[in-house]
Amino acid sequence: MALPGLAGLGPSSRGPLDEAVAVAAAEDNKGPSMVAAGVAPEEDEEDEGRCRGLLRWDGFSAWLHCVCVVGFDLELGQAVEVIYPQHSKLTDKEKTNICYLSFPDSNSGCLGDTQFCFRFRQSSGRKMSLHCLLDQFDKDLPVYLKKDPAYFYGYVYFRQVRDKTLKRGYFQKSLVLISKLPYIHFFHTVLKQIAPEYFEKSEPYLEAACNDVDRWPAPVPGKTLHLPIMGVVMKIRIPTCHDKPGPTQIVQLTQQADTHISVILPTVHEVDLFRCFCPVFLHSQMLWELVLLGEPLVVMAPSPSESSETVLALVSCISPLKYCSDFRPYFTIHDSEFKEYTTRTQAPPSVILGVTNPFFAKTLQHWPHIIRIGDLKPAGEIPKQVKVKKLKNLKTLDSKPGVYTSYKPYLNRDEEIVKQLQKGVQQKRPSEAQSVILRRYFLELTQSFIIPLERYVASLMPLQKSISAWKSPPQLRQFLPEEFMKTLEKTGPQLTSRIKGDWIGLYRHFLKSPNFDGWFRTRRKEMTQKLEALHLEALCEEDLLLWIQKHTEVETVDLVLKLKNKLVQADRERLPVKPDTMEKLRTHIDAIILALPEDLQGILLKTGMA
Repeated sequence: MALPGLAGLGPSSRGPLDEAVAVAAAEDNKGPSMVAAGVAPEEDEEDEGRCRGLLRWDGFSAWLHCVCVVGFDLELGQAVEVIYPQHSKLTDKEKTNICYLSFPDSNSGCLGDTQFCFRFRQSSGRKMSLHCLLDQFDKDLPVYLKKDPAYFYGYVYFRQVRDKTLKRGYFQKSLVLISKLPYIHFFHTVLKQIAPEYFEKSEPYLEAACNDVDRWPAPVPGKTLHLPIMGVVMKIRIPTCHDKPGPTQIVQLTQQADTHISVILPTVHEVDLFRCFCPVFLHSQMLWELVLLGEPLVVMAPSPSESSETVLALVSCISPLKYCSDFRPYFTIHDSEFKEYTTRTQAPPSVILGVTNPFFAKTLQHWPHIIRIGDLKPAGEIPKQVKVKKLKNLKTLDSKPGVYTSYKPYLNRDEEIVKQLQKGVQQKRPSEAQSVILRRYFLELTQSFIIPLERYVASLMPLQKSISAWKSPPQLRQFLPEEFMKTLEKTGPQLTSRIKGDWIGLYRHFLKSPNFDGWFRTRRKEMTQKLEALHLEALCEEDLLLWIQKHTEVETVDLVLKLKNKLVQADRERLPVKPDTMEKLRTHIDAIILALPEDLQGILLKTGMA
């Protein structure tokens, strides 16, 4: 006998929350449906969407929140001219942020086409969208690719060209993709495919592109996805948390001939690491420390492209650790957080800002770490290495490139990686190959740092024999910094890293940082869920029918209600239980209910779960 409200509560089923989300989505999707001019959706595609239980624009919103066109109005300045799909919701504050962040500062002098990325805070009080409230794919992503529900990304393709027919003498417009997904390389590639033609063909072309996105398969990690857009088919693979560190597996998949594939992306999220670190690679280890410790950091660059790429490269250098503070690849004086981040009444916040406006050289003079970079050279060209300079020498954005800080690194510089990269420069090694070397170096450095922490945190887990079906799951032991420090003597980073220095000082500083707080919260949640799963499995191994023979009906009813709630918790929190555990628990509940008097059976079968 299946219990109403319990049947189908496994990981792949729709629970009560899913139904609520679907209703919310239906309300959100009451806006006008758009079909590209002259393009009718094929019936089999529509049928397929209905079979998958998708509403109109659900496919689109799995990838994008909306697409905006930002233009320049002589009277209003920057203005959002178009939002697709038309029912997409943006608050006035979000629209203002998008307007200012979608155009380079006037001093940047970006003629022609420019691509960059920005990140902005979602307005408070906004109703969660379908794919933010309940995202079944997020759990399989590496931690550094999980969506942050509080932020949007904006991917920009900006065009500025001379046009004598316009009053200003210039055509200025940006096509902007707004998304929760941090897939920088992927969305920049999408824009390269559609933006140039959009500027020529305007709205009908954009509608057709949005319809293509709506037909894409869901962004499932680990699957090879074929994504057609405006006659081009892109082949990508989103990484999973189970992947081994290193190049994405799609590289191996591309050895087979794909006649219908136009673009194969070896990565969805990575930037050209070496190109960004090239002017400062002598100091890359110091910058790794600053990012790891969540220190306030400003990147002053000549254009939004350089500022956004460099900020994203910095954030990625501590991967697979997630950077848990705020970061803004491109930040302007009009940003809604400008006052919050530039005030001198308190210490600078833990944030990485990318800026281009000369005004910031004065406004952010009190920040402790500033990277001033010149124009990033094309692949193959190596700029002069910048020096570490004292902050008092930074007077304007026109100051010479350099790393302006009085920070003293905890670790000695690894001369081996410096020699390896310098040799690559001399031999004209491609930037992609240099990036692989640098990424591997950062990965090994981060892993050497984090392994002792992982080992210690694993020791906080109670022994499995202490888990009893009839008691609440045991608690994790407390993280004690001094106890952890004592483990470093025998099992510290010296086991895996050749780098010498004050590792203990680095750990002490890290334990006070937002990155440690974010990492430990995640690990504690995972371990607590593991304990809950083990407790559930212990319950399933008990002879519950024998137990109820020794207890009252009231205690038996209480047990049934608790077991039902355990099922809901396991489904809602996606506890890491064995596949057959849920089924065993349902069977136990059915058997217990059938052993009770008929009047109680009827009540318990109707009783929902908290």
